[in-house]
Amino acid sequence: MATNHIEIILCRQLADFLTVPVFLTDPEGNLLFYNEPAEGLLGKRYEETGQMAVEEWSTIFKPLDLDGNVLPPESLPLVITLTNRQPASGVFWIESLTGEKNKISVTAFPIIGRPDRFLGAVAIFWKTTTP
Repeated sequence: MATNHIEIILCRQLADFLTVPVFLTDPEGNLLFYNEPAEGLLGKRYEETGQMAVEEWSTIFKPLDLDGNVLPPESLPLVITLTNRQPASGVFWIESLTGEKNKISVTAFPIIGRPDRFLGAVAIFWKTTTP
């Protein structure tokens, strides 16, 4: 996994102070960090999972569409952001590592450093009751 740039370090520090769940990746989609509020929705502390490749995190936290069907990784907002380097959002179910299902709303955005360096992406998510 790549060496972290100052922008990534600062994003991680900010995420650590927020009460909204945050997920942080490098440009290849490798998980770099998720904060304590995300741990509750994902079912495991970051210290227990550590860094993981996109192929692992995009399936281990079982994303499901609104009808309960498994979502392919390429349809997840964070993967869309990593692929297109553009913000993306969506609403879907996630089954945590403890088996708990929560409907979440996700907004993902790219981290673009100076001068136009694509450094990774951030996903912010929260439980939702909207359709």
